[in-house]
Amino acid sequence: MDDMRDMRTDVMTRSLEGLVLGDAFGDGWFLRAEEDAEGLWAAREPRPAPWPWTDDSAMALVLCAHLEQHGEVLEDDLAREFAAAYARDPDRGYGPSMHGVLRRIGEGEHWRAVTTGAFGGLGSHGNGAAMRVAPLGAYFHDRPGTAAAQAWLSALTTHAHREAVAGAVAVAVAASLAAGGAEEEAPPRGDFLREVIRYVPQSDVRSGLRVAAAFPDRTSVRHAASVLGAGTQLSAQDTVPFALWSAAGHLDDLTEALWQTVGGWGDRDTTCAIAAGVVAARTGTAGVPAAWRQACEEIPPWGAVRGGRDGDG
Repeated sequence: MDDMRDMRTDVMTRSLEGLVLGDAFGDGWFLRAEEDAEGLWAAREPRPAPWPWTDDSAMALVLCAHLEQHGEVLEDDLAREFAAAYARDPDRGYGPSMHGVLRRIGEGEHWRAVTTGAFGGLGSHGNGAAMRVAPLGAYFHDRPGTAAAQAWLSALTTHAHREAVAGAVAVAVAASLAAGGAEEEAPPRGDFLREVIRYVPQSDVRSGLRVAAAFPDRTSVRHAASVLGAGTQLSAQDTVPFALWSAAGHLDDLTEALWQTVGGWGDRDTTCAIAAGVVAARTGTAGVPAAWRQACEEIPPWGAVRGGRDGDG
């Protein structure tokens, strides 16, 4: 049992490292208006170091530390851990609604009342539950159905809307399938997406994935982003189909996955975090340029994430 937990943690960490790198890489492309982002992107010229990570990584780190400790999602504990991490470091680019959610949970309100009461009782359909969840899918790399169920629970601690939950499920299943098939030839993009769809509940996210799966092979990133959305609305349904379309087309090439994903512009730290978390669940990060890994802000040890001493196991 301990050997299996250790293996799950290793695969999860592989995905986490990709997610953090993608987050930091993508965030660097929010350029000043006078800079030629398109030209720099076309020339494959990465942004100067350092590359700090954002709330995408901050929440993924909490989720991974939680799984490393418990082996499953315990909703009450996870919600408190998200709130505690936010209180320690609130300036990571959290969305406006998430500031309020995490503060209220940190002040003692029950997460379910907070999240279900948001947006007139509908809950948030933002992309925050999806952006952090790829490593959870990698943790359950041999059990995509379990990955879907656990992603659902992890989403509800902050996002009660069906679309947010569906987005988290889709990303987790994609990472599970990518990691679970690491020793096999990568499937065609459409086939991979159709396998993900099997686990995703009826939703706009699912519909977007069906559209993405039907795109011709030569579909450009610009066209995909214009049809699917690339996170400009910060919603799950506007983010997840594009990010998974991009990941599915580059399952063996994390570097190219990042270049293509950021080229959709939109919410580029989040789309890159999602795509990289999925691809790295299969490939790890060894194939990206060493300068990228050196530019990226380091990942803290699990103990520090949980609020313990640096180096706590």
